[in-house]
Amino acid sequence: MKSSTDLLKSMRTVCMALIAVTLLVTAGFSAPAAAQTSGPDVATEAQSTDLNTGFWSQIRKGATGTVSIPDKNAAVLIQSEGDTAYRAFRNGPLKLYSVYALLGMLFLLALYFLLRGRIKIDHGRSGVTIERFNGLERFAHWLMAGSFVILAVSGLNMLFGRYALMPVIGKEAFAFITLWGKYLHNYLSFAFMLGVALAFILWVVHNFPNRHDLVWLLKGGGLFTKGSHPPAKKFNAGQKILFWSVVILTVSVSLSGIALMFPFETAFMAKTFAALNAIGFDLPTSVTAIQEQQLNQIWHAIVGVLFIVIILGHIYIGSVGMEGAFDAMGSGEVDTNWAREHHSLWVEEMEQKAKSAPAAGSASQPAE
Repeated sequence: MKSSTDLLKSMRTVCMALIAVTLLVTAGFSAPAAAQTSGPDVATEAQSTDLNTGFWSQIRKGATGTVSIPDKNAAVLIQSEGDTAYRAFRNGPLKLYSVYALLGMLFLLALYFLLRGRIKIDHGRSGVTIERFNGLERFAHWLMAGSFVILAVSGLNMLFGRYALMPVIGKEAFAFITLWGKYLHNYLSFAFMLGVALAFILWVVHNFPNRHDLVWLLKGGGLFTKGSHPPAKKFNAGQKILFWSVVILTVSVSLSGIALMFPFETAFMAKTFAALNAIGFDLPTSVTAIQEQQLNQIWHAIVGVLFIVIILGHIYIGSVGMEGAFDAMGSGEVDTNWAREHHSLWVEEMEQKAKSAPAAGSASQPAE
């Protein structure tokens, strides 16, 4: 009989053999299993990639999800139109044609000055003046003018500064100027609106068209012919066009500006499109909140540039372009020869009032 020691050795040998067989069998089965599982893993990864691509593609197209926060606009993670439509237009045609308009106006004014020169007072200064605008009228004008200059400069900086100014002064200086320019742009806009409102109240009665305006326009206001001075009242046809342009553009740029200052609170564009559709246009009225803001910014820039172009012409005529014109808003007193040449009907009205005032005063005096 075998001893217990030999029995233990035999059992140990058998156990080791079983373990070896088990490992071999396990390895044999695990290898195909691993090969089988590796196939589905690759397929699953590819499928996952496809799903992720489709998922982000939908988000990139502006798919709307759901959010529990009050700001429902956060449900749209990405708005592709902001890149393909809004930003492409703002950085492309908007800036390009704005440059054309601004430089074009400066070129025309320079060319006009070279060809026509400064419009002189034909009969020279008489040394006698007449009040053209009182203190309140000049206050309204300079409130508009001062705030408009800052609005124009800060607005142009926001449109072109990144490309025109930042490379010259550096990023830090540009950031400082742009930040404070934004603050000034926002707050001084109310001063500008107040100035326009005050000017409207003071001057609207003088800016309705009359029969003399057609004559003035046909003669080009005498701007292109020396010695030509078509009759005009307090405001000629050109000034009336400027007045109504300022009023209309101010309303438009103010509405879009308010919409930008208080985002997602208005629907000016959608309502405007609906009103235009009522007269034959075919514009989309289903405008999202983000699209509303983008349209407001585009329109704000377009109107702002147009406004600047018009005011450049006004600044030229009111300063270097015409002798004696600046006095009207400087001291408020203009030379009578200048007044008779450019606003002859208004001078006649003032002289008539001056003659009738003493007569009325003497009539009211008690007899002695």
